[in-house]
Amino acid sequence: MNAVEAALERVALRRPALIDLGLGRVIRTLDRLGGPHRKLPPVFHVAGTNGKGSTVAYLKAILEASGARVHTYISPHLVRYNERIVLAGREIGDDAFLDVIERVDKAAGDDDLTFFETITTAAFLAFAETPADYLVLEVGLGGRLDATNVIERPLAAAVTPIALDHQNFLGDTLAEIAREKAGIFRPGAPAVIGPQTAEAMAVFETHALAERAALFAFGRDWNAWSENGRLVYQDEEGLCDLDPPRLAGAHQTMNAALAVAAIRAARLAIADEAISAGLTAARWPARLQRLKTGPLFARLAGDEETEVWLDGGHNPHAARALAQAMADFEEKSSKPLVLICGMQENKDADGFFAAFRGLAASVFTVQADHSGARTPMSVAEAAERAGLPAHPCLSFDEAVRHARGVGKKPLRILICGSLYLAGEILKDHA
Repeated sequence: MNAVEAALERVALRRPALIDLGLGRVIRTLDRLGGPHRKLPPVFHVAGTNGKGSTVAYLKAILEASGARVHTYISPHLVRYNERIVLAGREIGDDAFLDVIERVDKAAGDDDLTFFETITTAAFLAFAETPADYLVLEVGLGGRLDATNVIERPLAAAVTPIALDHQNFLGDTLAEIAREKAGIFRPGAPAVIGPQTAEAMAVFETHALAERAALFAFGRDWNAWSENGRLVYQDEEGLCDLDPPRLAGAHQTMNAALAVAAIRAARLAIADEAISAGLTAARWPARLQRLKTGPLFARLAGDEETEVWLDGGHNPHAARALAQAMADFEEKSSKPLVLICGMQENKDADGFFAAFRGLAASVFTVQADHSGARTPMSVAEAAERAGLPAHPCLSFDEAVRHARGVGKKPLRILICGSLYLAGEILKDHA
């Protein structure tokens, strides 16, 4: 355990780890620190169900390709807490992280600032004290009551596609969830909306009107598509013929396009060449990341033709995007698909595996080393209910051995179902 992890563990003993949505504790603590949330560079605020992190990655890369210095805030991290706070292009250092955490913890006093709120407030403090041109801020959960939602007027608020997830906090319908996400809209700031269901879109239209936010919606104000290996983006200002996004999967076309739409809605004069450079430079680990080297690849592959993919997607909407990507790969090069999967108790495992019905040849289930993880048997039972042959494994090493033993070679192996599992892979095996 390094110094940052030790300090955060001490904070966690005093600060509740539970999710308790609300802004009062955060605002009081920020005010005691001199209001760092009011001293930030211009902000892009990103909410949604799936694709938030990828959209943040594209925004960061595009802005940096234009010559800007960019802060980013994301959650959760995969390997190190420092990943959450990037200051002008570099992960926050251990000493700086310890400093802001300790100052926030002291300023919070007797307030029951949650663990996430503590890190978020520390991030605002670090952002305010480090020069940069922009901040790209990812919502943690929901939007309206999320700890990041203290920004008075962002350059743009962007919303990725809405799907059912975290229903115990956000609501049981797409309309209820959309209302929570729309809580980041601000008067006069563009509300940039990615592809949505009609139910969610109706909510965004209503809230944008009520907040006097300038709606900039996919299919109405902007559009995008893939054509001849290019990403084509179009709005009333014209058409952009752009390089394709670096990240794999057809769903990344819309994540990349949403980032472009946010740049355009904010009226930033960034040339198409810089936008293309950003799209091709963006990196986002554990989002259809292909592992081509490292000890895990050596153990799983066994031959040069076997593919090993890693993705942290964990809800049915993400699973459908993953399954579509696997189907597209299958169409180009036929290989048996093997899943190594671990999931959290609060995720819809049945809905997740339904997306892979008729596509996955075998499923080997594991338990991530994190509180709230489903047992391998529970995950395997969900896979079997979806009609997939599944085998629970006592360890990830056992799952690797079973995956290697699947008959026909070469294979296409997808490790999926949990960001916590993905983080363990990147830390210990990649």
